[in-house]
Amino acid sequence: MRSGIGRLAEARIFWMKILLATGIYPPDIGGPATYVERLGRELCQRGMRVVVVTYSAKDDGQGTPLHTSGFEGQATDDGVEIVSVAKSGGPLLRWNRYTKALKEHGADADLIYVFSTVSAGVPLAMAGLKKPVQILRLGGDFLWERYTGLGGKMSLRAFYGRYVRLRHLLQWVLRQFDHIVFSTEFQQRIYERAYRSLPARSVIQNALPEGEPMMHQRHEPLRMLFLGRFVGFKNLQRLLRAARLLPHVSLTLIGAGPLQKSLQQTVDKLGLGGRVSFRASVHGADKQQALQDHDLLVLPSFTEISPHAAIEARAAGLPVLLTEETGLSTELTEGMSVRPLKTVTDITRAVLEVEQNYEAIAQAAAAPFRYRRTWEELVAEHMMLFGELLSGQR
Repeated sequence: MRSGIGRLAEARIFWMKILLATGIYPPDIGGPATYVERLGRELCQRGMRVVVVTYSAKDDGQGTPLHTSGFEGQATDDGVEIVSVAKSGGPLLRWNRYTKALKEHGADADLIYVFSTVSAGVPLAMAGLKKPVQILRLGGDFLWERYTGLGGKMSLRAFYGRYVRLRHLLQWVLRQFDHIVFSTEFQQRIYERAYRSLPARSVIQNALPEGEPMMHQRHEPLRMLFLGRFVGFKNLQRLLRAARLLPHVSLTLIGAGPLQKSLQQTVDKLGLGGRVSFRASVHGADKQQALQDHDLLVLPSFTEISPHAAIEARAAGLPVLLTEETGLSTELTEGMSVRPLKTVTDITRAVLEVEQNYEAIAQAAAAPFRYRRTWEELVAEHMMLFGELLSGQR
């Protein structure tokens, strides 16, 4: 039974103002974008005033934001207010604009929830706001993603085991927050070993997509799918080189990112144009159709902390070949093929294994999740956390 203080805390959050600070928001692609959009809508439906501060998808070249999901001072159809900050200029200019937006829209907020350590976390530290409770959600890692973007190939765990000095770059940002929310215990353990004096912290796992998995029948040739950003840690160059050694498979890469041109050049160089294709990001019914049309989702990343694409595919019954360096719990990876996928040999061997055992693997992927975590539960955990922080219980 909850205490009187706990019930009072829960009651208070129904009228509070929450500012969600993110680096990306739809129509931009990426896990944080869709997560913030859904969380904002859910909180707004529960009677809270929700303001999202985000970098705009584009601007007019003079710093005027042109975000397609809403304009500054306006609200979406769900009642979520969108404040767009232009991306133009260098980091300091962007951070200054973002800081100004946080001061203007966050000074009277009860709580600021940040979804990016650097692009939103640094401006929050610069803003120097004292009143709002400040929470950071971590589902990725800025330093490691920059390292892999520059060509590094270590996993997240290996990276933090070697590059000790780089940790100090984020230590001061992390200390600005009252609480850190991790999406997985996997990342929480890495951070607890790597950083000293972390704020209070907890784990709120992602929700599972709705729907029932359906049995997939294999096509000939085997249709492989990659779904996500074209960035360094996704290990896509090695996936392409593995595809060259698998002449009996096709590969569709759906997404966007800074490495797209380089990947297309590799496809041309390896003569894979007839078997490898690129498609722009898809959403909603188009994404579900892509999951139905393919035989295997392949995620050979150096690390996947909390891969939403894998969960979506599994929920649709599509077999998943996932890197063993993942933060997903054993309950969530049930029905997936989790294997070492770092090298070309690793990937080739794992795909051949799926081919040889496709029917059994497809049956496992089509089995319902034994436990389906819902958005209702995710939002309830957030509301409990918000109430406890506002009442000083945490």
